[in-house]
Amino acid sequence: MGLGLLASRVLRPRTTPRNFIRSIVTKPELQSPEASAAAAAPEPTADLPPRTPVAGARVYFPNPEDAIEVFVDGYPVKIPKGMTVLQACEIAGVDIPRFCYHGRLSIAGNCRMCLVEVEKSPKPVASCAMPALPGMKIKTDTPVAKKAREGVMEFLLMNHPLDCPICDQGGECDLQDQSMAFGSDRGRFTEMKRSVVDKNLGPLVKTVMTRCIQCTRCVRFATEIAGVQDLGIELSGNVIDICPVGALTSKPFAFKARNWELKGTESIDVTDAVGSNIRIDSRGPEVMRILPRLNEDINEEWISDKTRFFYDGLKRQRLNDPMIRGADGRFKAVSWRDALAVVAEVMHQVKPEEIVGVVGKLCDAESMMVLKDFLNKMGSNNVWCEGNGPSPNADLRSGYIMNTGISGLEKVDVFLLVGTQPRVEAAMVNARIRKTVRAINAKVGYIGPPTDFNYDSKHLGTGPETLVEIAEGRHPFFSTILNAKNPAIIVGAGIFERPDKDAIFSIVEAIAKKGNVVRSDWNGLNVLLLNAAQAAALDLGLVPESSNSIESAKFVYLMGADDVNLDKLSKDAFVVYQGHHGDHGVYHANVILPAAAFTEKEGTYENTEGCAQQTLPAVPTVGDARDDWKIIRALSEVAGVRLPYDTIGAVRSRIRNVAPNLLSTDEREPATFGPSLKPECTQSISSSPFKAAIDNFYMTDSITRASKIMAQCSALLLKK
Repeated sequence: MGLGLLASRVLRPRTTPRNFIRSIVTKPELQSPEASAAAAAPEPTADLPPRTPVAGARVYFPNPEDAIEVFVDGYPVKIPKGMTVLQACEIAGVDIPRFCYHGRLSIAGNCRMCLVEVEKSPKPVASCAMPALPGMKIKTDTPVAKKAREGVMEFLLMNHPLDCPICDQGGECDLQDQSMAFGSDRGRFTEMKRSVVDKNLGPLVKTVMTRCIQCTRCVRFATEIAGVQDLGIELSGNVIDICPVGALTSKPFAFKARNWELKGTESIDVTDAVGSNIRIDSRGPEVMRILPRLNEDINEEWISDKTRFFYDGLKRQRLNDPMIRGADGRFKAVSWRDALAVVAEVMHQVKPEEIVGVVGKLCDAESMMVLKDFLNKMGSNNVWCEGNGPSPNADLRSGYIMNTGISGLEKVDVFLLVGTQPRVEAAMVNARIRKTVRAINAKVGYIGPPTDFNYDSKHLGTGPETLVEIAEGRHPFFSTILNAKNPAIIVGAGIFERPDKDAIFSIVEAIAKKGNVVRSDWNGLNVLLLNAAQAAALDLGLVPESSNSIESAKFVYLMGADDVNLDKLSKDAFVVYQGHHGDHGVYHANVILPAAAFTEKEGTYENTEGCAQQTLPAVPTVGDARDDWKIIRALSEVAGVRLPYDTIGAVRSRIRNVAPNLLSTDEREPATFGPSLKPECTQSISSSPFKAAIDNFYMTDSITRASKIMAQCSALLLKK
């Protein structure tokens, strides 16, 4: 055999006539006598008790009159009109195998694994694409349906490689599971299998295209959810989850571990303010991978690429021991007792008004509460959270959260984005906006630097002058807002850093009042926060007494704060850095106190819509690190102002007195007061245009900056 002929035999995909597949699953002569008899048997009577819906199935009846009744394997089931046969079977508790069907994607109907029998149909039908009709009698467990599935599975396995022992999908593979449950015990094809050249999709997604079964889930996800045809941008890692075989797997996780070796811990993502629900899979002391958890109100079942792949930064550049900077400028490891003694001694040598505390992006509510109480006991009230600006307004909660909620964005028909780029700042919020635009043709207008959204949008302007035009009714987009049923304004948290932020918010509120954005039954005035700590910090009242406190500070306590500007800090100021990574804040520090990362502690985080959620420890702490609140509690005792906290429960009791909404975990607490209660603003507006709040999507905090995977993604981003 020549090389050319051999290559064509190996590499060319084999095609099988559709009539041949049809003959296998429908020809009477290929069916057993029992199968033919069963097919001709009368339908079971409908006197059986109603089928109980499967546990966890969410059945919505918007209008009871739209409910229809179908019969699944003889059992009557009530379903909403418009459902498919597959969805009806799911509600009835019957497991229908599928490969191409996915509940959040359009229907392709190309794998044919979900074949079932329907009365009066001459052949098995694809249940994912067949609408359920009133009185329809569906049979899922007949010999004909079983034979059809066995035939489909036989063709799928005909060219699929037998490499399960080295496939990263092994143990959580739909093809493995369904071949065991619905496949045949033997195959009839002995010819050489075809093979396909692998594709390079960047540093995140690994491809073994020979395993691909052409379900097209990845194509539909990229087109419909991500809005980007290129795999490797923002949300592309989700194709790893939806791929039913081992064709698309995690490149950083390749050959690292098997899923049955891992311990899963439910937690929360802290790389942005969305609070995506995640599962941290660990083995021993190391985080091996991060997967999404289902939460319909926040992230559905998707997560961003940054959330999924930044975990390798958790073990790089970590701070292990307390350290003190010597006279030669070098750090020397010391005991906790010595480090805390030095910090306490310096704090007593400065005036109370010269003590400043800055909270970082990744801090939990418990540590912020304890730091605030400690500095208050030392006589200082200068404590704030980076990202909230020098003089944040924490009086009205409606002024800094997303009042519609993330899931509520699906009701919006007109969006006005002010100084924000959700695609970079909150990828999951952007995905929700795109979903709304696709579903109801919502209109999107944005004010800020020209940018590339992955949905239809209109660039209205670059600066506050456009806002003034809309507020005064001189801009055509104002009539669009006025005629909308549920308009929404989303203001970016990057505006918090502007000197004219109060004036900008005042104009935004004027637009909201005139355009019916805020009314008794709808509050569409939203603020999209950037960081996981911002909302809880404002709820807890972390507001400095003066906007220039950093300039007069002699003692600065940085709790995970790496992006605060210390250029105006006095050269003789004493800086304590408490954190888990040797990032920007370490360069200014005189004392370093190692703390636990969010994967190593129990903590409360509030997302941008005001929903409080908790992380749980997935892996042990690194080195001699401790929880943030425990470090401050120990420091308070050394300093002679002992805080009354010995357990995290005691800290949360203190939080209950300040911000009780932070203890209502997994519940969104809406703001009770409207924006009309704010005082009139006399501040003048700056003519400077809005700037991008985030320059690099992949590197936004100390963990992502330490990640090698994020560095690779960042290099590709800069190259583009």
